[in-house]
Amino acid sequence: MAGINKVILVGNLGQDVELKYTSNGKAVTTLSVATSESWTDKNTGQKVDKTEWHRVSLFGKLAEIASQYLHKGSKVYVEGNLRTRKWQDQTGTNRYTTEIVVGFNGTLQMLDRRDNVDIGGGAPQTQQSASSTPVPQQQTATAPVLDPIAPVDNSEFDDDIPF
Repeated sequence: MAGINKVILVGNLGQDVELKYTSNGKAVTTLSVATSESWTDKNTGQKVDKTEWHRVSLFGKLAEIASQYLHKGSKVYVEGNLRTRKWQDQTGTNRYTTEIVVGFNGTLQMLDRRDNVDIGGGAPQTQQSASSTPVPQQQTATAPVLDPIAPVDNSEFDDDIPF
């Protein structure tokens, strides 16, 4: 049985996107995505915030589009695979980097843009305009119409917590 390697993040970029190219001309972008959670400490009553930083790698056309539209503070939805790379630093010491790679089956969605541009990793998601500048397609979905829910009379419950 094959395993599943899937990571989903919703967070904000911690720095501007920098586009680089490999020696064979392939575009590469690395995003620094912050995810945060907060809770109240039961002992002290103080609010506690915890931020985790995630390294996200994009390649090809997706990297070029991300560098064009994303900037520090942008809110993004990222779906990709977890990968660990081994490399050597200048002293010859082995180093390891764990990152989320948004590849063919991955997704990068810009959440703070008005048109919620959704960019898939493998499928072409751009249209060519007259100026040959890529324009992301707008993805829309229609929600089903639901019948209204009638309010429940909770006067017959003994306590405030129903479970």
